[in-house]
Amino acid sequence: QLQLVETGGGWVQPGGSLRLTCVASGFSLGYSSIGWFRQAPGKEREGISCVEDGGVYTNYAGSVKDRFTIARDKAKNAVYLQMNGLKPEDTGIYYCAVGNTACTGVLGLEFKEYDSWGQGTQVTVST
Repeated sequence: QLQLVETGGGWVQPGGSLRLTCVASGFSLGYSSIGWFRQAPGKEREGISCVEDGGVYTNYAGSVKDRFTIARDKAKNAVYLQMNGLKPEDTGIYYCAVGNTACTGVLGLEFKEYDSWGQGTQVTVST
């Protein structure tokens, strides 16, 4: 069974940076994309970024574009999310997930298209 573990969350002041890591282990049925999602209290889960399994093609939500960067480390079976210029509205639980949807397709950031999830890591941005 595929397992995903997110680390790197924490508390940071507005304008600060964090790097999240998602490490996959175990067996997988195969997947096309690895995505990062976040969920704030009382809000729906939203897709923020994804990368196809080859590590080349990526997709970003407009709210994080030019601030966040996703990267795939194939050798370590890991995906990173570098978050710069963090804002209070970035606060939430961040999850990584894998799925078989095309990352750069219209459903690439749709959480329902992903079927294996990590436990999440909390990111809090505040003064």
